[in-house]
Amino acid sequence: MMLLFDENLSPKLPSRLSDLFPNSLHVRDIGMQSTIDPIVWDYAKDNDLMIVSKDSDMHDLSLVRGNPPKVIWIRLGNCSTSQVENLLRRSFDAIQLFYEAEDLSLLALA
Repeated sequence: MMLLFDENLSPKLPSRLSDLFPNSLHVRDIGMQSTIDPIVWDYAKDNDLMIVSKDSDMHDLSLVRGNPPKVIWIRLGNCSTSQVENLLRRSFDAIQLFYEAEDLSLLALA
């Protein structure tokens, strides 16, 4: 269960969550900062990654295109990296169930 963190989230998150989501990446790790969403989407799809984003555009893409990839939409508003980390940690079981559900495309977390 690998995650791809969008540019609107801290590049520190993959390392801070490596115990739960090993081998996860941030778009900066793969040279995709400031890359348009459809290209990030295709990268995630081709590499079996779930996108984690605060961006409503990723939400919209998931509704139009379905999965893969799956999108975890962070709905915290203006928040710290620690708050996002804690939300993902608290939601691990829900994320795992979401990952395993073939018919689901979007998981909104707040």
